[in-house]
Amino acid sequence: MTRIANIKSGVRTFTDELAAVTAVAEIYERNVAYLRDAFSAYAAGKDFAERIRAHYPFIRISADHSSRIDPRIAYGFLPHAGVYSTTITRPDIFRKYLQEQVRLILHNGAREIEVGESTTPIPIHFALGETFHAEGGLTPDRIAQLPQIFDVPDLAIMDDNIANGLDVRSPDGAMPLSLFPAPRVDLSLLRLRHYCGTSTKHFQNFVIFTNYQFYIDEFIKLGHRIMAGETLSGFVPRGEYTAFVEPGDVITYAKGVPAPAGASAGEPPVRLPQMPAYHLKRADDDGITMINIGIGPSNAKNITDHVAVLRPHVWLMLGHCAGLRNTQALGDYVLAHAYLRQDHVLDADLPREVPIPALAEIQTAIQTAVGRITGLTGYELKKIMRTGTVATVDDRNWELRPSTMQNLPFIQSRAIALDMESATIATNGFRFRVPYGTLLCVSDKPLHGHLKLPGMADSFYRQRISQQLAIGLETMALLREGDRAQLHSRKLRSFHEVPFQ
Repeated sequence: MTRIANIKSGVRTFTDELAAVTAVAEIYERNVAYLRDAFSAYAAGKDFAERIRAHYPFIRISADHSSRIDPRIAYGFLPHAGVYSTTITRPDIFRKYLQEQVRLILHNGAREIEVGESTTPIPIHFALGETFHAEGGLTPDRIAQLPQIFDVPDLAIMDDNIANGLDVRSPDGAMPLSLFPAPRVDLSLLRLRHYCGTSTKHFQNFVIFTNYQFYIDEFIKLGHRIMAGETLSGFVPRGEYTAFVEPGDVITYAKGVPAPAGASAGEPPVRLPQMPAYHLKRADDDGITMINIGIGPSNAKNITDHVAVLRPHVWLMLGHCAGLRNTQALGDYVLAHAYLRQDHVLDADLPREVPIPALAEIQTAIQTAVGRITGLTGYELKKIMRTGTVATVDDRNWELRPSTMQNLPFIQSRAIALDMESATIATNGFRFRVPYGTLLCVSDKPLHGHLKLPGMADSFYRQRISQQLAIGLETMALLREGDRAQLHSRKLRSFHEVPFQ
């Protein structure tokens, strides 16, 4: 039975993770309902003499001393004595995640969890949800008055200082409990809806990024075949996939899985969003989300900035690249074990001299998956896959620079491949403590006269897309079946860390 130790100044104290998270949800849902009701009245013409405000719930945990914990684990404990706190949003999405984080901290020495209302106001745009545009039905005068009545998003409290390693404390001196405060999470949830075209509730814990729609087309075909219960050759899906979701929240349920009562069928968008997302779902949210991020490091940073707030278990870059070695053949695979960062978009957040380590758990899973799908092992695998440094650049026409300028960094770094996304995705994975990996396929060799031209590209797409996607899905299956404590490597954590994953 849950015990509430005390109720003091609106703050409740719990010794059970389920009860604590339920209390968080109650506060959030009550306050959001209050804001929505007030906004409906405002949109209908009602004037308010006072400001309408409601606050995010918070979780706070205190420790008199740091606990002696299993040195193998990377998170889920209080690393130092003191007070830790964070604001919370969208418990409908994060309930399981929050319960697990609180459970671990209680298990690793904390005695109790405090829950209450914070002093951080909920912006009206975030309270209204993913599908509602606050200004959409208002006159210009009502739009102008909106900030005088309701709180609006404040960029001053939506930075990434915690993730970037700064010692950010709340006004009462508490250390951060999580990487992202609630307003930063809310911003990203709305951006994901905008860029990807699906509700954030559909996103899964294993994420694949790709830089071409061809991979997505293959994923769509595979998703529908899995939903139909077809027997597949090559890749054999493992796990109970329950639904396949496409932009517009168009949901196809697995054969034998009934649609929930009252579930919407969704509606395909008139045009695809900028970075369409597709979700092969499981009941435990450990399915696979695949996103076409397009081309370039700016897109790569943008999407990973936002997916990171969902705290996925891993993300993987699956795309194609320019091979830099004459011994490589079109269609060969590249497993990145280091990154040459010439993308520049993250230089202000993480200096380029900071090394981005390869994660052994991810590397092993990718290599195993390549072997299983291709049927090659050991020394034979080297015929079609090379491990080495991937260079990521921000100029698609890098080939047009003088060779003395373009080649030297690749020679000095021993780079074997070049693209425009992989280092950005890996660096943001490192920055946000999300396990990451990269498997690319050589589609051209510009330094050796094999330019990416239409006929050559078409041949490459026909030969390799389905196999490379199968390798990516097999990699995710291997990681899902493995030990999560090892997957979330200690390499991703600093000596001064937030307790939450």
